[in-house]
Amino acid sequence: MGNLDENVIDLLTAQHEQIRHLLDKLKTGEADKRELFTDLVRLLAVHETAEEEVVHPVARRAAFGADDIVRPRLDEENHVKRGLAELYDLGVDHPDFDKKLSDFADAFAAHAAQEESEEFPFLRKQFSVNQLERWAGMVRAAERLAPTRPHPHAGETGLANLVMSPPLAVFDRVRDVLRDLRHRQGDSSR
Repeated sequence: MGNLDENVIDLLTAQHEQIRHLLDKLKTGEADKRELFTDLVRLLAVHETAEEEVVHPVARRAAFGADDIVRPRLDEENHVKRGLAELYDLGVDHPDFDKKLSDFADAFAAHAAQEESEEFPFLRKQFSVNQLERWAGMVRAAERLAPTRPHPHAGETGLANLVMSPPLAVFDRVRDVLRDLRHRQGDSSR
């Protein structure tokens, strides 16, 4: 669930590390590619949605010039969502998947590095420890209601996510259950 003194920056940085780890495992082919990719899609989809709903709107209100830090991150996130959606549509068995995954991993790494070197230090300077800790709880709540797949056409603003996330999340979670049932039935018929 998360540590009560965890702040939003530590939470998001830890998630970036989880995403990097999943991408590395996918690129090396260490384990079940389909399962790893499913985990990556879910983690990234909820992570980016929560950032767009909670973190970026707060950062934008912080100070004059904050938009110069946040706008490029939103553009990068939109690029990441589109790349993830493209990978999802290709599927792990597609011959171009590994090359596109490598390109995607590079784009994600650049995006995470920018957040960690620009936006997160800015947030630390602008907000109290107490506020950053409260926002970790808000991010966790947003993640519980977030879609589990990328929806790049749903919008990138906090408002668009607040409006579109709940119905998309319900749809995604129903698809997840159906997918899991199909996999279980396929496993039991062997």
